[in-house]
Order: sequence, then C-alpha cells, then structure tokens
Amino acid sequence: MNEIIKKNGVSFGIITGIVGALITASIYAIDLKLFTAWWVTALNILFYIVIAIILLSKTKKELLGIFSFKDAFTTYFISAVIGILISVVFNILLFNVIDPSAKESIKEISIKYAVEMMEKFNTPTSTINEAIKKLQENDQFSIIELLKGSTFSIIFSALFGLLLALIFKSKSSQE
Repeated sequence: MNEIIKKNGVSFGIITGIVGALITASIYAIDLKLFTAWWVTALNILFYIVIAIILLSKTKKELLGIFSFKDAFTTYFISAVIGILISVVFNILLFNVIDPSAKESIKEISIKYAVEMMEKFNTPTSTINEAIKKLQENDQFSIIELLKGSTFSIIFSALFGLLLALIFKSKSSQE
C-alpha cells in the first residue's frame, strides 16, 4: 500500500475520531437535549463530508493527480474505520463506565421528542404507546448497540466511500 494513502488515511481517521469524541463530550457537557437536535446531526454530517473532501483532495494532490478508484476508496475507508472506532470506544467509555446515568437521561429526552413529533403528525395513541414501549426497552448506548451502530456506520461509510472514490479518481484514458 502506498505510504501517502496509509499516512493520510490514518492521520485523518485519528482526527475525525478525536473530533467526534470532542463533539460528543461537548454535547454531553453543554446539554443532553442536543443529542436529539436535528441540526447537531446535520452539522456532524457536514463536518464528516468536509473532512472526507479535504482528505481525498490532499491525497490526490500528494499523489500528483494520479489517484485510482481503489486508492481513493482505500484512503477514505481507512480514515472512516479509524474515526468510527475511536468514536465508539469513547461512547462506550462515556455511557457505560464514566456516566451510565446519562444514557437514561438521553433515553427520556428521546422518548419525549419522539412523542412530540408523532403528536404533530396526528399519530394514533396506540401507535405512540407502542413506540414508547419499544424505545424504553432499547438501550441505544449499551456496548452491544454501540458496536451494532458502528457496523452500520462502517457499511454506510463504505457506500459513501465508493461515491467519493468515483468523484475523486483520476480522469484518465487508462482507467
């Protein structure tokens, strides 16, 4: 594997993982209600897209514009997996070791938010009650659920990485 691809993938993965952990820690410290705010999620997604674009642009430039589909995908995927793993380890520590009571508070906030949204859409009471029951039974911050979520994130990142690789690969007649 090319050293530039490996170096950039690992470096940006560490950066995204640390920034992801800092974002989570900031939300935790400021207000747990921010975990359910749509605009926080939108800003997070925007941050990861911008970082991915910077990563691939930088790597392509360092490779003097010769950037195959495989190399572009590999660069992004290394970064994404490292970033996801760092964030998940942080979340496991925060919500299962440091402050397990926070996950219960977030669950209550999430249930309240879900009920408010369903009521806005005139959802039948029986459906709301069933949704509440399911939300109460689910521990979204358990180690198992966080690991399941990271698997989904890695799969989604792979798909997103394929799209980015198509965009950033070199435009040559040989490919």
